[in-house]
Amino acid sequence: MIDLSGQTALVTGGSRGIGAACALRLAQAGADVALTYLNAPIEAQSTGAQIMALGRRVLLLKADLSEEEDAALVVDAIGEQWGGLDIIVSNAAGGGFRPLGAVTPENFSYAMNLNARAFMLLMQSATAMLVAREGRASRARAITLSSWGAERALPMYGGIGATKAALEALTRHFALELGPRGVNVNCVRAGVVDTGALRELPGVEVVLEERRRRSMVEGRNVTPEDVANTVLFLASPLADMVQGQVLVVDGGTSLHP
Repeated sequence: MIDLSGQTALVTGGSRGIGAACALRLAQAGADVALTYLNAPIEAQSTGAQIMALGRRVLLLKADLSEEEDAALVVDAIGEQWGGLDIIVSNAAGGGFRPLGAVTPENFSYAMNLNARAFMLLMQSATAMLVAREGRASRARAITLSSWGAERALPMYGGIGATKAALEALTRHFALELGPRGVNVNCVRAGVVDTGALRELPGVEVVLEERRRRSMVEGRNVTPEDVANTVLFLASPLADMVQGQVLVVDGGTSLHP
């Protein structure tokens, strides 16, 4: 049984989908959870209510993490309310599905700022709390959420995929810099997960069916809860010796050529 009692966690983009599943899983394990949202206040309130029903504290923070100042404001708010931060789950993402030939500089800047730079800024703002909190029973944790497109070329995904590859690189480098100071930094690269964002991709039903057929785990696709379970593992002392790694959660589909 993983017990995160007494710990505080931040989940960005935590109002719905994978982010909400991660927030609830951490709360079920005993953590108090702050979650950020931007365009889904009703979903954020619903997720927050479920966390409170578990007897945990919750903070709902509206933030556009593509904006530089919002990352610092989020960390400051947690420090003021709770006095420290033990776990960061960097999940907020965006960028839109389009061919690379149609990606404008503005499109790419937004995707990079939200998908990669936001994690760097969050870590810079939170480093003092992550490495120095008194009375912490275990190492602090930072976990990023990546996707298949960080490694493989996928239709309509080039702009987002490039920024996810940057996020994975940032994960490794923060592990190198902060690992000796008591912080584990790792990444979860999820396979195709049926979320609201995925539904914007043309031909999504065909993609989901292909992934299901290629799955080596009961012929099913990855769910948000599957990803959240891996995040929980990385947030726990069970993962003390996992550092700077990318854990793939895809039911084995990426083993196929």
